[in-house]
Amino acid sequence: MLPAPKALQARGRGGKLPTLEEVAARAGVGRGTVSRVINGSPRVSERTRAAVEAAVAELGYVPNRAARALAANRADAIALVVPEPEARFFAEPYFSDIVSGVGEALAETGMQLLLTFAGGARERRRLAQYLAAHRADGALLVSVHADDPLPELLTQLGIPTVISGRRSAAEPLPAVDSDNAEGARTAVAHLLARGRRTIATITGRLEVYGAACRLDGYRRALTDAGQTLDGGLTAVADFTEDGGRRAMRELLARRPDLDAVFAASDVMAAGARQTLRAAGRRIPDDVALIGFDDSAIARHMDPPLTSVRQPIEEMGRAMARLVLMEIATRPAPAPALAPAPPHQILLPTQLIIRASS
Repeated sequence: MLPAPKALQARGRGGKLPTLEEVAARAGVGRGTVSRVINGSPRVSERTRAAVEAAVAELGYVPNRAARALAANRADAIALVVPEPEARFFAEPYFSDIVSGVGEALAETGMQLLLTFAGGARERRRLAQYLAAHRADGALLVSVHADDPLPELLTQLGIPTVISGRRSAAEPLPAVDSDNAEGARTAVAHLLARGRRTIATITGRLEVYGAACRLDGYRRALTDAGQTLDGGLTAVADFTEDGGRRAMRELLARRPDLDAVFAASDVMAAGARQTLRAAGRRIPDDVALIGFDDSAIARHMDPPLTSVRQPIEEMGRAMARLVLMEIATRPAPAPALAPAPPHQILLPTQLIIRASS
């Protein structure tokens, strides 16, 4: 029979989990010193820290996180809030990449990640009640619409909040975003360099600031090239595959001479591709096609899709780090002082060129 691990042997002697006092006795230090080591205090020598960590490993001691969090008036949890229907969350790779990045950053801290949806008024009220009860130390908001009351609601509750994607150029909350305008400008400049001259665009909902920025980038590239802007070459969709199909049909009906399309997401580009093929248009021979996000969809399309890569997982990691900083540095209320400007992180994009353009 194999010998039991040391942690199980230690537990087996008394039938109980080892205590903080037993760790202190094994390490030859006081209870307070063990507590400082476990909580990451710098006020401990390396020799003492090594002795305590060895005792923890030998005895199999597990800190009571719940008790520590309660004593510190913390939940040791971060809420990731998606104000969208669940169907959209599971259909778009963007969301899973954000979750992956957030989870990776929080794994280093021991914080729990709570995923919740708040697509309607009832869900928002339920979320507000949950967070008002101090069930989470901070909140991360993904895919926030300009008119969504949720960010202000969380601010009123005093919940440290970070959003993914600014709602305007004057975003009042800490935010992490990618350079949407420059990414779109680069994509359209690439199409122009390839000799395309009648370039259409399929936008997302323009009340979403990121979608408006991508449209601005599209227009800037054309203006920089000396082209006259043509409203007939712009179709507004909703970041869905079906929206991409419908928008592409509109564009072909209005401007059958178009020779390129910049879609503001890979999902919409996939829908546009279906419509183009149904209309007998070859990609890229007749119509070049570019998307945005550089998701798995782009890599697996036929032909593979040229796309603007957002560092989505890095955005998730940056959001997590930023909300942890907001929690750690949150000052005591001081109504007489002007609020500090919010932290804003803008990450660069990269054009990934594939066969579709």
